[in-house]
Amino acid sequence: MIHSLVAGGGIGGLATALSLASAGHRVTVLERQDEFREIGAGIQIAPNGFAALDRLGVGKAVRERAVLVEELRLMDAITGERLTAVPVGDRYRRRFGNPYAVVHRADLHTPLLEACRLDDRIRLLAGAEVAGQAQDAEAADGRVSVTTADGRRFEGDLLVGADGIRSAVRARLLGDGPPQPNGHTIYRALLPIEEVPDHLRTGAVTLWAGPDYHVVHYIVAGGASLNLAAVLDDGAMEAVSGRPADRDTVLARFPRLAATPRALLELGRDWRRWVLCDRDPVDRWTEGRITLLGDAAHPMLQYAAQGACQALEDTVVLGALLAGATPADLPERLTRYEAARRERTARIQTVSRRVGAELYHPVGDAARARDDLLGPLTEDGLHDQLAWLHTAQPVPGEENG
Repeated sequence: MIHSLVAGGGIGGLATALSLASAGHRVTVLERQDEFREIGAGIQIAPNGFAALDRLGVGKAVRERAVLVEELRLMDAITGERLTAVPVGDRYRRRFGNPYAVVHRADLHTPLLEACRLDDRIRLLAGAEVAGQAQDAEAADGRVSVTTADGRRFEGDLLVGADGIRSAVRARLLGDGPPQPNGHTIYRALLPIEEVPDHLRTGAVTLWAGPDYHVVHYIVAGGASLNLAAVLDDGAMEAVSGRPADRDTVLARFPRLAATPRALLELGRDWRRWVLCDRDPVDRWTEGRITLLGDAAHPMLQYAAQGACQALEDTVVLGALLAGATPADLPERLTRYEAARRERTARIQTVSRRVGAELYHPVGDAARARDDLLGPLTEDGLHDQLAWLHTAQPVPGEENG
């Protein structure tokens, strides 16, 4: 049996704990906040994410909290015209084996947390910020250790850095500096559903694409709220996370909008601002008995809506590769985990950047080229474009199962 230390108690960290526990190992999750909770707003889950959640044993609980999506709509933010729509109803679900859904982040985090609390192989420790790490990389049965900001020390066989885009475990492991702002500012708000016009209370993810900006909205929290986000390609290069934003400022920054997205922005209250960040793909995020996962390993822009799904895929691959492993097996198994995930996550990191530039924010001739490309695609053609991204991924050892 392996004793794994997991830095971070968010979605990736808790999913890692469940995956490793199901592989027969003990897990200690160290969360820097004083309680295990998830902040933020809406999150999209494609079929590949649900396939991973099913393997973790929480797929049913997440579906019960989710809003199933029937259509992904792309609209012109200036004219209000419909550019295209991807149906993701029955036909899509039959092809990919699972729905496309949206949830509030807490509605994904809570089932993971509840499942961890029911598993006696998992120990959850809040208020335990990992401030240092060390490993004996030479010994066959070498150990890893972490120290917390308040001076406690924990030992284990494995350390998984699941501590997000500003991962402190990564900083000590790779030393490659902070994530880089990509020049896009995002403003987020949650609207009470009773304030939303009836015709917008639909099972659709709707994106209004404009020149160098877009607005996206969809229902979350079991139908209680509308998640609203407005993104502007403004060249912002200061990393900002969750800073309050004035309503009048938000409205002034998006002056060229059709009536519907404009009305939604006017309904927004309690706006918060982020500057989007990511990293270039890397060839390595493992050293000895320390590895990274999710945003700590391969942070990506939101434009392919795959950040959480890729973290979940990471966890099931890691768990499968560590099934039956001993401490002496860890360096080789972790290298296999990294190799299994590197190419796919790097492709999605790169594609996420391209989607933002070529699908969401094109200007002039580039926007017309987008419309010409998407217009002729049939339902099957649209699904074909998404197949590489949304298809459930094989798990090591079960590729031919």
